[in-house]
Amino acid sequence: MLLQDKTLVVTGGSSGIGAAIARRAAAEGARVVIDHIGSTEAAEQLVSDITEAGGQAIAVEADVSQVADLQRLVDTAVRTYGRLDVMVNNAGIEAGKSLLDTPEELYDAVMAVNLKGAFFGTQLAAKQFIAQRDRGDGDGGVVINISSVHEDWPMPGNSVYCLAKGGMRMLTRNTGVELGKEGVRVVNVAPGAIRTPMNADTMADDEDLAALRAAIPVGRLGEADEIADTVVFLASDRSGYATATTMFVDGGIMQGSVGL
Repeated sequence: MLLQDKTLVVTGGSSGIGAAIARRAAAEGARVVIDHIGSTEAAEQLVSDITEAGGQAIAVEADVSQVADLQRLVDTAVRTYGRLDVMVNNAGIEAGKSLLDTPEELYDAVMAVNLKGAFFGTQLAAKQFIAQRDRGDGDGGVVINISSVHEDWPMPGNSVYCLAKGGMRMLTRNTGVELGKEGVRVVNVAPGAIRTPMNADTMADDEDLAALRAAIPVGRLGEADEIADTVVFLASDRSGYATATTMFVDGGIMQGSVGL
């Protein structure tokens, strides 16, 4: 199995892409720590599903916009499973507002979850990886940031979200270079249009959904499991030469269309 005996934390792990990553990682042998906030029932059900299937998982309620909560998340993973091997910075929220309509509090909320959470999640995970290496327990670790095609592709009407995802792109590039000598890899996964609750409004509108499908070269929305498969591969030793870069998983939309 690709992640046998590795401990993996996934933020925003109780639904959508995060839940798919948790399930797939557990199926590949990982001990999974599922971060959530305000979704205790969903997180506990996911833990139950994983354990009933023979996997290992726990749920931890932690707000990724708070560094103390992120530290507690990492500490809980280490206390429960003895180590940390993979940090998946998946938690994210959308703004859905143009530049002219974005209030300060919405800007702060999106940047705090999407970018601050990824920054300090990367920092705290890297410190744990290096501490483990220094005591002779492994030779590094992996950070996977769940970005978006909008780290590179403008989306008018959602400026703060694009700004945060663009920041994640540079976070990945810079920290991947910075941490390479420490044996730590940092990789972005950038989904396109995926069938998740975040896209529920588009999927519920036949006209919008048809327009979206027409813009995607493969002619369909992606599935959360397809993102999870990519994350598991990149987190595994089979992807040991990949760092400081983004893997786009978008059905070709970045190349097949301009300005959705």
